[in-house]
Amino acid sequence: MAQLNPYRPGAGQTPLYLAGREDEKHRFAKLVGQRPVLRNLITSGLRGVGKTVLLENLKPIAQSQKWLWTGNDLSESASLTEEKIAKRLITDLSILLSPILAKTHEQLPLGFLNRPERHSIPVSFDDLWQIFEGTPGLVEDKLKAVIRKSQDMLVGSGINGIVFAYDEAQNLADHAREKEYPLSILLDVLASLQRNHHEVQILLVLCGLPTLFPKLNEARTYTERMFDIMMLDKLNEEESKRAIEEPIAITESSLSFAPETVDEIVSMSGGYPYFIQYICKETFDAWISQIDSGVIPSVSKNELLAKLDQDFFAARWERATDRQQEFMLVIASLENSSQDFTTQEIVEKSKELLEKGFSSSHANQILSALLKSGFVYKNKHGKYSFAVPLLSEFILRQDMQP
Repeated sequence: MAQLNPYRPGAGQTPLYLAGREDEKHRFAKLVGQRPVLRNLITSGLRGVGKTVLLENLKPIAQSQKWLWTGNDLSESASLTEEKIAKRLITDLSILLSPILAKTHEQLPLGFLNRPERHSIPVSFDDLWQIFEGTPGLVEDKLKAVIRKSQDMLVGSGINGIVFAYDEAQNLADHAREKEYPLSILLDVLASLQRNHHEVQILLVLCGLPTLFPKLNEARTYTERMFDIMMLDKLNEEESKRAIEEPIAITESSLSFAPETVDEIVSMSGGYPYFIQYICKETFDAWISQIDSGVIPSVSKNELLAKLDQDFFAARWERATDRQQEFMLVIASLENSSQDFTTQEIVEKSKELLEKGFSSSHANQILSALLKSGFVYKNKHGKYSFAVPLLSEFILRQDMQP
């Protein structure tokens, strides 16, 4: 019988077993239990920590409490202007409402004496966009009118509220030079609707990289009072082991990892869910092919790391300039490189490692460029961290190569 690989390392792919997120699901259940809604939700963390997977697991919690759920990935193009972010929300809302709401349409048949025929047809994007265009005022006023009308149509349906859930929310930002403020519009409209305490309520869920926080604070200082924040961290040792072992148990596979192998995978992955799924899948695939060839299965750690480097890190690393790569090598050499670090620590370390180190002004310039390209982010304490998990280890491996 053919062996099935029980691991799924694809971006946003839900694993067979979700380890270590029970507290987050419990917190979200409390948020959809609010009457009225006073707090929204931000889920944030590094790539590979399982943000998108958690988002998918929050959806059935909302639906079980009679909330509708709509949303999408926020692309940069959808976030450029106020009208584009409004169109994004209205499009998602129309897809949500069309299966459950209908309007009456009258059609006059041929002949003078026949009565009009009435048909029920689903509410469409065009219907909602007509409300948008027909409402006087700014984009904020128009979007508010569309959502409020949607709330009114749902009264008496048994629906408690609508969740607007957006992944990749770090792409959303205001653009003062172009006088476009899509992020501010989103926050202002939903905050205003929540203050009205409508029978059908609104909840906003934003999911993204830690670079989302400075954009939110810059747009509106009240965001800390508007949101509960879930910072998703890597799994602890016990959770990591369950993430490795449970998929095998669920699929009742005849292959399994020895305890020493489980410990090694936990160490290699750093506890990041994506890396756990990736390493386990690659190991399983190699084992299956070796067994089919009559070979005793084994996988080299160095081969696994080389493949991981190529598949996950290499493309990102090549986007950095030579000087930026040298700068990040200095950071990776810091003892606290996997946590957070300051400009001064980088400057001092560069003087140890390089013939000509970085000045404070030059270090700040490069950090600014790395912020924009997504290699680092700045936390609320003014310190920096790598925005890509296990990047320090990857950088040091590249430096060791001849």
